[in-house]
Parts: sequence; C-alpha cells; structure tokens
Amino acid sequence: MLASAYQWFQRNRIYPVKAGLAVSRLLRNPDDTGQVFKVLEALRGDSLGRAHRRLSASEQGERLLQDQPAIVGALNDREGLLAMPEGSIGRAYYDFVHAEGLSADGLIASSEEAPAVEKTSPELRWLGERLRDIHDLQHVMTGYGRDPIGELSLLSFMTTQTPGRGIDFIIFMGRQKFKKDHPEIEISALIDEGRKIGQHADWMLLTRWEDRLHEPIADVREELGFSLPEKYYAVKRDLLEAGLLESPLPSHQAA
Repeated sequence: MLASAYQWFQRNRIYPVKAGLAVSRLLRNPDDTGQVFKVLEALRGDSLGRAHRRLSASEQGERLLQDQPAIVGALNDREGLLAMPEGSIGRAYYDFVHAEGLSADGLIASSEEAPAVEKTSPELRWLGERLRDIHDLQHVMTGYGRDPIGELSLLSFMTTQTPGRGIDFIIFMGRQKFKKDHPEIEISALIDEGRKIGQHADWMLLTRWEDRLHEPIADVREELGFSLPEKYYAVKRDLLEAGLLESPLPSHQAA
C-alpha cells in the first residue's frame, strides 16, 4: 500500500515555485516561449499518463502509440508544404509559420530550456513531444493567431482537449493580467470560446496529421468538428481598427 501511495505521489508531483517564477517571467515577456515549457514541466504531474491511457483506450490511439510517427520532418519541409494546394492544411501551416518566422525546430529548442524534472517512459516522452510539435498546427486548425488574446484562447482550447495544470495556471494568471491591463476586452468570453471549441472538436492527438496535410483545411475542420472563433475574430478586428495590432488576419483563419 505504501509503495502504491509513493508511486501515485511521484506521478502527480508538481513544483509550484518553479512554475510561479516561470509564469512571472512569461508575463513580463510573452514571447519567451521557453518559460511556457518550464511551467508545463513543473506542473505536469500525471497529465501525460492520463493522455496515454486515453489514447490506449481506442484502436486508433493504440496504433499511434505503437507507430510513434514523427511529424517534425513534414512540418519542417517548407518546399513540400509550399507545393501543396491552396486551402490545404499544409499550405495554411506554411503560410502561418512563414509569416511568423517560426519552425517546428524552434519549438524543440524552446522546450529544451525546460529539462524534465522526472524521468518518463519512451511512450510518454513521444506523447509530450507530439503535443509540443503540433502546437502551431493547433493555431492553424483553430484559426487563433499568435497575438496575446489568440495565444490565451488557444491555451484554453488545448487544456480542454488535453487537461494540464500548467496550462490552467498560465490561463489563470493571463486572465487576471488582462482584466487589470485591458478591462475593455472581455477576456473571459474569449477563453470560454476556446474551451467550447475544444469540447466540440475531435481530440487532435487522435489524428495522424502527417497523412492529412494535403487535404482541404475547410473540409477537415468540418469533419473533425472545428468551429472558428468568431468572438476572437471580432475582438481582433476592433483592435486592428484601433491600431493596437499591426497585422491582419491570416487568410487561413478566415477561411
């Protein structure tokens, strides 16, 4: 019994001080992606274990765990993505990362700033890397931009799909900061919208995205139940008109 209790404690162990320090740095510099991974690692607990058990419960998820496909190569193949049809997932992903100066390798580099606080099995390590590697793909599928309200809303989508205390903590702190600094923005409504989209959409971890990048994004969104974040779009348009944001909505978001 004591051994079982110890194992439970180890699986659910968190490091709140490390998380608090990382969040404070993140709030000062929202572009410091490395701090996000430090928060996620410090408060990870058994979130990967829960996701693993959920994947294992379905035939589709079990095949993914067995095959452990690596999507980074496909997402970094900019020539291949650019050659895909207009309106495809891959082309929309290319447009997004090209406009933002991003890459899948950049996420990997940021994640390496947060060394693991606990050892994990190869399957859990793959699962954590998969969640990291599809982050920008989640931007593309949901239509959220990388502006602060877009990132916070996307986090709400993400933690609804794959619950995690680290993301919940970032959302809580971000919500408080927005309420203080920008009371004119109904940030809670945008966070709720992200949660609702996450509830109704298929779980992104269950899709083998490597095989679907060539498909029309509008069709896949409809098939998998992704609705576009209209409240977020409305707020972002208001901010653009007020001169508080510089870039327009990427074409794939409004598709």
